[in-house]
Amino acid sequence: MTALTAAYRVLASIALPFAARRTVAKLRQGGIDVHRTHERLGHATLERGLGDLVWIHAASVGESKSALILIERLLAMAPTAQILVTTGTASSAKVLAPRLPSRAFHQFAPLDGRGPIKRFLRHWRPQIGIFIESEIWPNLINCAHDQGVPLALLNARLSEGSARNWSRAPKTARDIFGLFGIIHTQDTRTARALGALGLTHARIGVNLKSVLLPPRINELARARLEKQFGPRPLWAAVSTHPGEDEIMIKAHQQLRQSHPNAALILVPRHPERARGIRLLCEGHSIAQRSLEEMPDIETSIYLADTLGETDLWFNLAHLVCLCGSFSDVGGHTPFEPAAAGAAILHGPHYSNFEEVYAKFSEAGASLQVHDAETLAESLDLLIRQPDHARALGENARPLAKAGLEELDRLAAQCLTLAGIERN
Repeated sequence: MTALTAAYRVLASIALPFAARRTVAKLRQGGIDVHRTHERLGHATLERGLGDLVWIHAASVGESKSALILIERLLAMAPTAQILVTTGTASSAKVLAPRLPSRAFHQFAPLDGRGPIKRFLRHWRPQIGIFIESEIWPNLINCAHDQGVPLALLNARLSEGSARNWSRAPKTARDIFGLFGIIHTQDTRTARALGALGLTHARIGVNLKSVLLPPRINELARARLEKQFGPRPLWAAVSTHPGEDEIMIKAHQQLRQSHPNAALILVPRHPERARGIRLLCEGHSIAQRSLEEMPDIETSIYLADTLGETDLWFNLAHLVCLCGSFSDVGGHTPFEPAAAGAAILHGPHYSNFEEVYAKFSEAGASLQVHDAETLAESLDLLIRQPDHARALGENARPLAKAGLEELDRLAAQCLTLAGIERN
């Protein structure tokens, strides 16, 4: 154990009571029942079944959704195994739990204190721990390893800042990342950064976010909304973060100067921001989905403040602006709108998916814009030239095709590491 790891352990112990109160309060605000909030302290609310248990840990909505196809493949390969999926946020639980197949279930992850972690591991006794993306909790990883749980890090991604920070503490990085028997990265930058730290078993592979399950669309809801909006220009701004809603609304105002009947489906990444967003829409005719307000031919902005319906918006609006790319968030995956054949627009900040967007740009499958003005101009162009919009969507579809063979190899490696028999 390095001095840095030891210091973290002490600080985590001191901070645990404060972190527990804050975390429980956030889950309660997110609509989680109080008894389930205790899962964050390592108190399970479900019994452990008999047999093998695969534990998959993801941070939030995007990471947990990307794990769904992996869960499907693991269950198909190991028909007697169960899968425990842990996340840390209320939104991830609401989105993930209804989508989990039989033999898979959700619990909230323990806080990174040794007490909650030991209670969690003592109850669940997993055969393997699979961590998704960059969800690195030193105490959780160390405790699992100390109790003999094999570990895998899949779809790993380090931002330039994270890679730089880890390079300043190479021994600590090796001590933590070296506990993973499998390290699979989603991009070349992460593989190189980990390799430079001495983690030579880090390998680039299929990006889990590019391997998609069939979209979950309520066709009745889609048909009804399509009828309500009527035959007019419709675009969606998906996964907006603070500061981006203003950009989307400004672009929409400019677009309506040339297309007065255009409608915007505004989809915040975090629905709890809906009240503030609605205030920004003053002057527009607005309908809000969570309030069961239906759009009509006069609606200018439809505030889609619900969880788990992004597939519906990607299929309803054939022009999609992916947000998180007009702020320092670093962008969101384009694979889901690509699978729907949507024409994809995005902002200039997409460090989370740099290689992915480079492929989309090279294939003529997306358009980069810089601000509200250029977004409005591009939307106007695509509305006036529907063949151009269709070409963008058609070029994007092949990029979203599943790499199931490579995914199956990865799933098989995890089951072998866990010592779980495959069929």
